[in-house]
Amino acid sequence: MSGPAQGPGAAQPDLTTAGLAHVMARLAVVEARVRRAVALRRGTDPNPDDPFRGLYLSDEAVALVLDGDRAPLAPDALEADRLAAAEQAADAAEAAGADLRLRRLASDFGLVPLDVEILLVALAPDVDPRFEQLYGYLNDDVTRRRASAGLALALCGVPQGSAPARARLGANSPLVTGGLMVVEDPERPLLSRALRVPDRVTDHLLGGDHPHPGLLDVVHPGPARLELDAGALARALASGVELVHVREQPGSGAVALACAAADAVGRPALVLDLRRLATRQDAVELAAVAVREARLTGAVLVGWPLDQLGEHPEVIRVLARVGEVPHGRPVVLAGNGAWDPLWSAIPPLLLDAPTLDVAQRAALWTASLNGRGVGPEPGLDTDLATAQFVLTPDQVVRAARSATLQATVRGTPVTAADLGRGVRAQNAVGLGRLARRVEPAVGWRDLVLPPPTLAQLREIALRARYRTRVLDEWRMRPGGGRGRGVTALFAGDSGTGKTMSAEVIAADLGLDLYAVDLSSVIDKYVGETEKNLERIFTEATGVNAVLLFDEADAIFGKRSEVRDAHDRYANVESAYLLQRMESFDGLAILATNLRANLDDALTRRLDLLIDFPMPDEEHRRALWDRCLGERAPRAPELDLEFCAVAFELSGGNIRSAVVAAAYLAAEQDRPVTTADLVGGVYREYRKLGRLTLETEFGRYFAQLR
Repeated sequence: MSGPAQGPGAAQPDLTTAGLAHVMARLAVVEARVRRAVALRRGTDPNPDDPFRGLYLSDEAVALVLDGDRAPLAPDALEADRLAAAEQAADAAEAAGADLRLRRLASDFGLVPLDVEILLVALAPDVDPRFEQLYGYLNDDVTRRRASAGLALALCGVPQGSAPARARLGANSPLVTGGLMVVEDPERPLLSRALRVPDRVTDHLLGGDHPHPGLLDVVHPGPARLELDAGALARALASGVELVHVREQPGSGAVALACAAADAVGRPALVLDLRRLATRQDAVELAAVAVREARLTGAVLVGWPLDQLGEHPEVIRVLARVGEVPHGRPVVLAGNGAWDPLWSAIPPLLLDAPTLDVAQRAALWTASLNGRGVGPEPGLDTDLATAQFVLTPDQVVRAARSATLQATVRGTPVTAADLGRGVRAQNAVGLGRLARRVEPAVGWRDLVLPPPTLAQLREIALRARYRTRVLDEWRMRPGGGRGRGVTALFAGDSGTGKTMSAEVIAADLGLDLYAVDLSSVIDKYVGETEKNLERIFTEATGVNAVLLFDEADAIFGKRSEVRDAHDRYANVESAYLLQRMESFDGLAILATNLRANLDDALTRRLDLLIDFPMPDEEHRRALWDRCLGERAPRAPELDLEFCAVAFELSGGNIRSAVVAAAYLAAEQDRPVTTADLVGGVYREYRKLGRLTLETEFGRYFAQLR
């Protein structure tokens, strides 16, 4: 330890080290007390030089224990002068603007002077290793090298039997609940329990700013700063509101709003990623560490998304409890769901996070893309290219970074396609466990459909692209709890292009296509199908993707007259689906071969209903040509006109026939001939159970035999 503390007439310490000087001066007072306690103990110890002292009790030591007086250390005038000098120097440094962390910690955690004295006694071995040996001597046990509760009270001049003094070490004391000190060895009597100051608290008092290592995995660096109207939240924080729940909608910036409000009141923001926290086995302990970190640094604790802790209410209670603690720090918890009153003893302030409008999102995209090397290509309309993407500000920044990396690899400016890939990279993997992800690889030119059908398909993309402007800016959203999603039904025979059309729409919007696997949805147990669908809808709400329910009649079937329990629960399932589709905020497409089997109430809840007819002769001719493609070699006498006129097939059947013909040609290493195509059609007829008539196959009929 250093020498005595500076007197009131000494030169003022440097403001950057004044906090450390204050802690060291207070520890010098603790050292003086320990020296005096050791001297008193040696004066009464019958065997002070025994090398095995503390490992056994001699008769003299037993007599001393029975007859000795365990009174607290009496006040000493010299130590009182040192303490006064240390506090006077601290007053001068604080008046000059120095950050005295020990004083700030005492104020922020509601510590009384005795708490500070106990904290310093427990802190000493972590600053000076000599205290380990001295405490081992005073504990009569060389293996116990930290101050015990009884020793700490004695060094502070407090009777060990004083109930108010012992309460300062209890489970509800500010030192313990604030995480500033740990009372170890709970199986021992209170006075024998060791006192330990966590390393992060020691580091903070000595001037360090490194957070607890466990927080590195769950602390978020914070979103990009936006020009958001955080006035209401900032006024709440400034007025002393200590618990706020911000309800978030898809694409809103709850975290950005909280950080903006923290900036407005001059505080840093400590942002916790609750998705990662929910996966930790030590989530409760880590939440308490985060609360302590926010109080140590004076930060506003921000937790998002709160919904991820639905199965861990004990973690939410730890985060929310900081608002109940006197001298706590503001806590802002954000999520999509409602606040449960059981999470906290005090009601939070309830606010709604504003959704970013198109102009704000475009400005954020532009700011995130500029200054990153290649930059956007000339003429890239960021407003139009990003209107259909529902992203939080943080996701926008990450998506822009991903798009820039794609363009950097090519050495060209960022394109709209790069933006789409960047957005898809932000999709969580949760939906991928419930549905099959399809990365679109086709476009509008690949569709062979009648013009009215194509016009309706383009309207789906148009609605998805401009729904923010129509529903949010123009306030065209109806009431009744309807979501802001776009839903459509594709009805038509198998192979008429329903699934491919969904893929084209996803490609046009720059989104992924997720095809729902019915095997992961349908469950024989009552209520499980609804739960599976709810998980799909919940995951899809936060994902920029097109959700495709193929064979939708299997789960969106008609409600029937109730004749038995099976009918009743089937109707409940259908009713749930109708309600959930109405409140869905994403882009969903239902495809069915049996439109008549769908519930009539479903059509009212759909934005568009598109029929896919069987292709006529003209469209079949285009399909044969399109399916053959440009790379497959064609025989000069290849007669696609004959195939289009003779065979009434859907696009899916034509594609299968062409693939079968290509295999026949590849085997013989020659171009594809009309006979190969007719052979592929013959195989399709057999699969479909159709008769092979000579009137259809013409001159190729004999070759089939």
